[in-house]
Amino acid sequence: MIDLRLLREDPDRVRASQRARGEDVGLVDALLSADERRRSSGVRFDELRSEQKGLGRLIPKASPEERAELLRKAEQLKTDVKAAEAAQNEADDETRRLLLKLGNIVHEDVPVGGEEDFVVLETHGTVRDFGAEGFEPKDHLELGEALGAIDVERAAKVSGSRFYYLTGVGALLELALVNAAIARATEAGFIPMLTPTLVRPRAMEGTGFLGQAAENVYHLEKDDYYLVGTSEVPLAAYHMDEILDAEKLPLRYAGFSPCYRREAGTYGKDTRGIFRVHQFDKVEMFSYVVPEDAEAEHKRLLDWEKQWLTALELPFQVIDVATGDLGASASRKYDCEAWIPTQGKYRELTSASNCDSFQARRLSVRMRDGKKVQPLATLNGTLCAVPRTIVALLENHQQADGSVRVPPVLRPYLGGREVLEPVSK
Repeated sequence: MIDLRLLREDPDRVRASQRARGEDVGLVDALLSADERRRSSGVRFDELRSEQKGLGRLIPKASPEERAELLRKAEQLKTDVKAAEAAQNEADDETRRLLLKLGNIVHEDVPVGGEEDFVVLETHGTVRDFGAEGFEPKDHLELGEALGAIDVERAAKVSGSRFYYLTGVGALLELALVNAAIARATEAGFIPMLTPTLVRPRAMEGTGFLGQAAENVYHLEKDDYYLVGTSEVPLAAYHMDEILDAEKLPLRYAGFSPCYRREAGTYGKDTRGIFRVHQFDKVEMFSYVVPEDAEAEHKRLLDWEKQWLTALELPFQVIDVATGDLGASASRKYDCEAWIPTQGKYRELTSASNCDSFQARRLSVRMRDGKKVQPLATLNGTLCAVPRTIVALLENHQQADGSVRVPPVLRPYLGGREVLEPVSK
């Protein structure tokens, strides 16, 4: 959530942010009104409680004639205090409810617009000309089936559409990617983590996934647990309700977990293969930093992602995601999109988001700097979303005979294999 002081001092900035996101601007005025009621009801409650305490001190000293009147006043004050407390609690609840609906304040440099209004910041690598090489590229599913690596038909039989089995070298390729990614993250100073994938409502709400993103979240109603769509959720909630020492920041974690997404609203999109699925594994970077270092940390996360994709020898571009496609928690987000030959376009592989103190305020993660206690900043960045990375690897490194070249960074994790060979025609 945002700082209420910012809302009071610069409501126009908050309105502009909501407008840029394509969200309800009227929410700002409703929140301002609720906050005013919260503060005035708090003052009223404090005044009545002070009067009640003062009256309580007078009664024992009063004469018999005065005591009856004081007791009558005390009874009325008791009723008034109870009503004031109820009004204060109601205003507190309303303020928090509205505050939780408000997205983070977007960074002033973020391009304004929807999903297609991003700005390309950088392009890396060379897109292969398969025509010049004398063959038509196959898509990842055709390649994966020939390699004995991907089986979506049996997955559909077992679980339905948008599920898959990784078999043989496909399973080995996932393990290679995960181990290589974790090794690079550990070398960069991240603490490796295996995280829960079932979380309580507060963890999901605190990271901002129960607002506009709620339609894509799986909820187990009987037990009131949520299945995470990213290990960002348990990593953000790891230090929930804690006060960290500012001198020990940054804290960096690399989480590996299965992830689950309903993919609501994507009917008919990316239905072939494993690009858009309901369950996948991912290595996620997560940072807790002092607020002043958040923008620099954002660039560092992006740099680690770029180094990883470069090591995988994938052509990719970096985009500055537009305001309407940020997600509630991020003030700014960079995506790395890899070239997918059979689609003839770049597709998202990784993202890096700066959430400032938005998540920390919701989860009550604070830092102590000397005598001062305040919210810190959190950031997250995908290092390796496994199935999409496999899609990009198979398509970009395929050879005319249907084999796939293994980039050197993965070979030590694949028993030295330099090429993945087809196992069937």
